[in-house]
Amino acid sequence: MATRTTPAGTSEARERLLRTASELFYREGIHSVGVDRIIGEAGVTRATFYRHFPGKEDLVEAYLGVEDANIRGAFADAEASGAEPKQLVGLVIGGLADDIARHHTRGCPFINAAAEYPDADSGVRQTVARHREWFRSELESLLAAAEVADAADAAAQLVLLRDAAMVGGYLDGWERVRPAFVAAATRAAGLDGRP
Repeated sequence: MATRTTPAGTSEARERLLRTASELFYREGIHSVGVDRIIGEAGVTRATFYRHFPGKEDLVEAYLGVEDANIRGAFADAEASGAEPKQLVGLVIGGLADDIARHHTRGCPFINAAAEYPDADSGVRQTVARHREWFRSELESLLAAAEVADAADAAAQLVLLRDAAMVGGYLDGWERVRPAFVAAATRAAGLDGRP
């Protein structure tokens, strides 16, 4: 029996497993969702699950990989706009705000996963660390291209602001948090006209 694939050439069953797990992990937490539930809701067999993911932690890492790919894609889309460096930083700030409003209404998936995997040497925590290092580095590069003074410090501030915005949006509502995030991020990025 041939494996059914998506137009991108990936296994339909694997994509269903990943989509189901991603939704459940983000909505309910990783440790509270068992493999049997994921298998049942994805409509696959246990053998199919283990053919694609040797264990639950492998599925968690794949889920975080999708989250990472989505934000990398958003950065690539912003860069492809042809905007000047300072405009590009503004687009990224707006994109981060839009992402939180549309896709991350229950906090940061990376922070949430790190909270459930306290061992810094686990594969999940290493996946989180790689994403955060890339994110910080990408922001620093964008800020340096926009000639922001001390781009490394500004990037670190933007990372913290995004972390806080994701948590604050979940707890206080995004409508309340968005203006504060955008204003603070704009200041941190040196786009508010202040020296």
